[in-house]
This record gives sequence, structure tokens and C-alpha cells, in this order.
Amino acid sequence: MTLNTTDVHGGLGPTGAPPLKGDAGEMWRRFAEASTPRAFYESWLALQCRMVQGAHCGLVLLGPPDRGPFTPVAVWPDAGFDANHLAQAAEQALKERRGLLAEHQSPGRNGSPPRRSAHIAYPVSVLGKVHGAVVLEVAGQTDEGIQEAMRLLHWGTGWLEAMLLRADARAAAETNDRLRKVLDSVADTLDHDRFQAAAMAFVTRLATMLECERVSLGFVNRGRLRIRALSHSAEFGERANLVRTVEAAMEEAVDQQAMVVHPPQPDALPLVTIGHETLARQYGAGTICSAPLGPDNAPCGALTLEFPPSKHLDAHTVELIRTIAALAGPILNTKRREDRPLLVKAGEKAAGAMGSLFGASHLALKFGGLLLCILAAVLWFAEGMYRVKAPTVLEGLVQRSVCAPFSGYIAQAAVRPGDIVQAGSVLCLLDDRDLRLEQAKWAAQREQLMKEHRGAMAKFDLPQVRIMEAKVNQAQAELALVEEQLARARITAPFTGVVMSGDLSQSLGAPVERGQVLFEVAPLESYRVIVEVDERDIGDIEVGQEGRLALPSLPDELFPLAISTVTPVLTAREGRNYFRVEARVLKVSGRLRPGMEGVGKIDIGRRRLIWIWTHEMVYWARLKLWALLP
Repeated sequence: MTLNTTDVHGGLGPTGAPPLKGDAGEMWRRFAEASTPRAFYESWLALQCRMVQGAHCGLVLLGPPDRGPFTPVAVWPDAGFDANHLAQAAEQALKERRGLLAEHQSPGRNGSPPRRSAHIAYPVSVLGKVHGAVVLEVAGQTDEGIQEAMRLLHWGTGWLEAMLLRADARAAAETNDRLRKVLDSVADTLDHDRFQAAAMAFVTRLATMLECERVSLGFVNRGRLRIRALSHSAEFGERANLVRTVEAAMEEAVDQQAMVVHPPQPDALPLVTIGHETLARQYGAGTICSAPLGPDNAPCGALTLEFPPSKHLDAHTVELIRTIAALAGPILNTKRREDRPLLVKAGEKAAGAMGSLFGASHLALKFGGLLLCILAAVLWFAEGMYRVKAPTVLEGLVQRSVCAPFSGYIAQAAVRPGDIVQAGSVLCLLDDRDLRLEQAKWAAQREQLMKEHRGAMAKFDLPQVRIMEAKVNQAQAELALVEEQLARARITAPFTGVVMSGDLSQSLGAPVERGQVLFEVAPLESYRVIVEVDERDIGDIEVGQEGRLALPSLPDELFPLAISTVTPVLTAREGRNYFRVEARVLKVSGRLRPGMEGVGKIDIGRRRLIWIWTHEMVYWARLKLWALLP
């Protein structure tokens, strides 16, 4: 809180009444009939000092609550009295926010001894906020007299608090009334969906509420202001002279971006009011007020109110009009713009964009537009290689399946998928214990039959010899079959390559059936690429075309390929249709493995860049349009 004591001596100025001296009845009358805050404070201070015995002088300081600065509003015994010596006590009371008593010694005059007195100060507090302080100088009093003076001053400050409360209540009532009028005016604009109805309701309500002869509402369109609504008048085309005159007054407010009042108020800034003077002279209006709609730096229109000669336009009404115009203007302007036809709005957007592009400002937009034009020219005239892009899968040119030669059990697994094997190397072993028992069985049976055959030969029993020979041959065939199966129990690689599938390391002892696929082996020297070409691009694919293959596992290397076969069979998978196209890999790397997936691009031919980037969208749009047309 700050204290301003520069005006304590001779700074109060005239109050319209002589110093409050005389009998108590006259003072009470002036106190009761005080019409201004200054007169109230002076008359109150005079009464307070009269009630306190020994009061030599008094001072009332008031200012913004809790902030200051606090300046003198009343000095006793008269406005020209030097009360600077009371400032210290007032400042201490304001700082400590409580009443206090301080001794003071004034130097004597003309050789007289110093005069001792007491300074009594009380803060003026309303609703917990300090608005100021009151200080009295009392001389020649006992302690009881000082206490009585302090009590009277404490009670007396209640009048100041009541005055401040009434002032706050009056200001709050005025603010509430102004807000109610503003909300009522804005509510009229929101109750209607169409602009014209909202504008008519707005100006009619405003004319009735502020007791205007006429309220006009205009908006700027294409650089010129046009009236769109007049209060109590749905049609105003036949009143062309009045409309042009009001529009000229509105343009003054819009051009100057300020509220224009005619006749101007005493403390108003000098503004051009030629249009307002013409309107008042030709149509007999008293006070005319024009307020720009929307923000002051970019008004979208103006609001003109014409009051009768008997109507006085005070500062509160001017501020109310300014607030209503600032709030209701953007709402009405939005409704006006939304009510326009679609073609008009589109044309305005295009015109605004062109104006920004070719106007005097917006250098960044111009630079962007120039780059866009250059890019469009490059895309239209420049050519590039058109390539068909499709997912790919790498497969071995020959892929051999290794199957179980007979039903049995897995005894040993030597390889896993991904292992490189040489031709003839062991892939796995099948359990051959049953076969070896079978081999021993047939070997023993063959020996037995051969003994019987020799016995029949010794007896020269020719029929029995023939029978034994047949049985020996049968046992020999069975033994040969078992030995062949024993040889096949050792499963080997058919050629040098990589194992594609068949992990039997987790299946030891598991049974297998005859013909069951155990391994798939693919060679490492020759591959083919399966390109899944989308159905919309298959018409551009021909045998012999070349391209490139990119694999995610080998991102630093591109592999050339050539189309070898186009399969005329459509396959549907994962929501898309594609044709299976086979291609040869022209450059083989030791890092390639069957099963790798990637992206292939097939060179079709040179096309314009704009066509390359937009043909898919154009084809899609043409197809959809053809499907929609009858």
C-alpha cells in the first residue's frame, strides 16, 4: 500500500461549498444533504472534529482497497490547511491495519514553547479490505479525554464505511444492470437461426431498452459498409437517403476504429464526425452514437443509435453500447456469413486465397505458391521410370522333399532348418532294432531251409527239392528287403543345399509313417522369386521385363530379376486379389536363403511423373464414378 500526501496542502480544490464552520445544526444539514462523496467526507470530518474536544486538525485519506495510492479527500479546518505532519500516523495505521495513538511535538512559533499533541489514526476497513485512514490531531487532553476521542473516532468511521458500502452496492447494481442489458441483447441474437431475424430482434430490443429513436446495424461487405437492419422497420429500401446518410456515419466509426459520439463528450478524443453532423441536421436526431462491431483493430461493421433531443447520453450508457457492440457483433457477423449461399462462400474463400497470394503481403504464402507451381510443372513435363511394386517371396528353383522310407521311430536328428548340408550327408537316423531282428530271423530261416534242401537232394526227392528251392528263394527275398530297409534307415541329403523345414530334434523316439515328409531341402545356387502382382497392375506385366528385389534382411543390396512366367490364376488372400508371377534372380548371393520375403519393383517403361503418382487414384475414381452412374 502506498500513501500519496502531495495533495494534503492546497491540493483538494474547490468543493462547491465554503469551509464547514458555524453551528452544529448547519453542519448536520450539510452532512445529511451531501450530494457528492467529497462533500460527504468534508462535512463528516467537520462534525467529527467538532465532537472531539481539543481537535486541532483532521485528515481523511482514501484510495483503491489494499493497494493505494491513498490521497486526501478531506482536510479540516479547511482545504488549504497544511496537514503533512499527519501523514506519518496515517501511513502507520494503514500499514498495521489497526487504530493507533502517537505523540507529536510541534515547534513553537515566534519564540513560543513547543506544542505537544496526540495523533489519533484509524484505518477505514470494509469487508476486510483497507480503503484508507482518518487522522485527528488532539491537543491539551488528559488520558481520559484521549480515550474518549479515540472512541468517538472509532465510532465515527462507521459513517465512512457505510458510505463506501453504499458506493460499492451502487456500482455493483450498475454493473449488474449493464450486464443484464448486455446479456439480453446477445440472447436475442442467439434465439434465431437466420441472420435477418436475429438482426431485427437485436436492433428492436436495443432501441426499446435504451429508448432510441432508431437503431441501425451495418456490416462491411467487399470493402463497403451496407445497412442490414433498422429497428421497427423490416423494409428500408424506399428510404434510400436515410440509409446512405446512416451508412456514412457508420463508416466514420469503422474507419477510425473507435466509438463516435455526436455531440462529443467533454473528455472525448477528437474524431471526425461529419457524417454524424449531417445525420443530426437532416433528420433532427439529438445524440448519435456509432460503435464498431467486433474487435477495435478489425471491425466487421458498425452499430448506430439515434437518441431524441431530450435523452441525455451519459458515460455508463456509452460504455454499455461499446460492450454490446463488441459482444454481439461477432455473433451476428457469423450468422450473416453462414446464411450466404454455398457458391458465394466458396467464391469468397477463393478470392481471399488469391488476394493473399497476389497481394502486397504474405511473402511466405507467395513463396509456397511459387514452389507449388514449379513442382507442378516438373511433375507434368518430367518423365520417370514407371515401376510396378508388389510383395515377393524367395524360393529355391528346385525344392526336394525327404520322406520316411518305412514306418518306424526317430532315433537321431543331425540337422535343423537353416543348416547347410552336403550331398549324401546324414539328415537323421531311424530306429533299426526291429529290422535287425527281422534280418536275423530271415537269415536263420534261410539257413534252415538250405539244410532241408540239401537233405532232399541227398534223398533224390525231386519234388521236395523244388519245394525247398522255392522256400529258400522266398527267405532270400525277405532278407534282401530287410537289408534294403536297414540301408534306408540312414536318411541322407539328396544334394548340396539348405534345410528348409524339418526340426526333428524335439521328436526323438516319435513314430513316423511311411511316406511322411521329414525334411525339405533347397539348393543354394539357383532361386526363383514369386511376385504377387495386384490385379490392377497385371496388364502391364510381360515375360522378359526386368526389375529389382529388395529384402528387409539385406537392405544394403538390390538383386536384379527377370520375369519368366505369368500364371493366369487369380489368388485371393488377406483382402486383396493378386496374380502369381515367377521371376529369375539374375545375381545370386551367398546370403540369400529360400523363404525370404521382400518387395519387388518391375520396370514397365517411362511415364510422366504426374501420371505415375496419380494414376492409381484416377483409376479408382473412374471406377467408382462408373459404378455410381446409371
